[in-house]
Amino acid sequence: MQANYLALAIVVAYMAGLGLLTSIVQRSVTTATTFTSGTTDSGVPAVLVGLMLMSEFIGTSASVGTAQEAYVFGISAAWNIIALGAGFLFYAWFLAGKYKASGHNTISAVFAEVYGPSTKIATSLVMIFALQIVAVALYAGGGAILSVLLAVDRTLATVICGVVAVLYVFVGGMRSVVYTNVIHSLMKYIGIGVALYFGLTRVGGLAELHARLPAQMFSWTNVGVSQILAWFIAGVGATFSTQYVIQAINTVETPQKARTASLSAALLLVPFGIATALIGMCSLVLSPGIKSINAFSALIGDMNGIMAGVVAAGLAASLFGTIAAISVSTATLLYKDFYSRFVKAEDEQNSLVFVRVTTVIVGLLPIVLAIYTPNILQMTFLAKAIRASLSVLVILVFYAPWLGTKGGALVSILGSMVATIAWFAMGNPFGIDNAYVALVLPLVVMVTSSVIAWMKSDPALSTHSSGERR
Repeated sequence: MQANYLALAIVVAYMAGLGLLTSIVQRSVTTATTFTSGTTDSGVPAVLVGLMLMSEFIGTSASVGTAQEAYVFGISAAWNIIALGAGFLFYAWFLAGKYKASGHNTISAVFAEVYGPSTKIATSLVMIFALQIVAVALYAGGGAILSVLLAVDRTLATVICGVVAVLYVFVGGMRSVVYTNVIHSLMKYIGIGVALYFGLTRVGGLAELHARLPAQMFSWTNVGVSQILAWFIAGVGATFSTQYVIQAINTVETPQKARTASLSAALLLVPFGIATALIGMCSLVLSPGIKSINAFSALIGDMNGIMAGVVAAGLAASLFGTIAAISVSTATLLYKDFYSRFVKAEDEQNSLVFVRVTTVIVGLLPIVLAIYTPNILQMTFLAKAIRASLSVLVILVFYAPWLGTKGGALVSILGSMVATIAWFAMGNPFGIDNAYVALVLPLVVMVTSSVIAWMKSDPALSTHSSGERR
């Protein structure tokens, strides 16, 4: 394996151009509020926000991870990205306007209005943890690609990805994320398109791909109906409750524009998922017997310098676009729910320093775990499942605030995270995916807390129940 310096130079030039744009954008970033919200007097166009949302949800974890899954299960791997598109469709009609009308740009603040301040800290901790897991998967995917370009060990490549990824967002904050992620979105589509063209050309076309792979690789249910449903639960749930989605939606001026942004993201996600799955299938034909995590990088390794550079730049866009959103979102939660709460005498300059430094720290922390991540899509899916547990409370907040209690909400938030992670660590016992745990447990806890509160509020019922027990 030899280093592809031409491809690497194209990636560096691409990132340098974005760095220049970020340095221009950062001139308008003078306060912590501007850094974390990205808002200005004129707002941000809804279509640009839609492109940004799409960009944030298809990082290297989605690109490389879907190709990895397709290398094993075929076209059905595309469902994990298509599920996100479905999530944005539901989000557009049922939640986008409500989030915008709430006036908050953190999910913890939305919960605090209904369930009290104790849920604010708990929600922030759960969201920060989930976003850090996403970052782990992102760096693992980025490291797999960069190791091919540099001809170095994947560990070193992962470290390089982590260090470089957080530098440009340090300068501009949320507003730079909006505009650079629009460019990232376009670059991702170009990169995936070039990779798919190369793969299909090398194989001999779609018909030849069909002839050289088993029929089940083209079955839309090959990965299993239960797994597909779990992807939908986690994907839809993730769009409902992810911090950087709420933050992005708040950069538009009206609920209607918020819906437009969500619909734009949904329409862009579906073809991306199908194309990425086909890339993994092409890699199976061209490079049988490799580790599935290398499905995408093996294809790049066969390309010439310019073509590899374009595809790698697209994957770099996937990495940097999503990690930027994650870093800024995490810094926002830490700033609003911890720094602003415990630092009484706030100074704007000190606040801006805090969010900038925090952005770098949370961007670097996941590197160690990323080095040891064997399955990118599983790690990404776990992060979605954790957020899906929060989405249950999101729906209840906006549509059934009478269901559950403040104590039930707190138990639901923390208990669901612990149970979902434990179920994942045990290997999803009995064939039940952790996404189902994330969905059912909050419902059970909230309904149970309502029943207990109702029984306590009705002395006659409580006495009757005690008599029966005696």
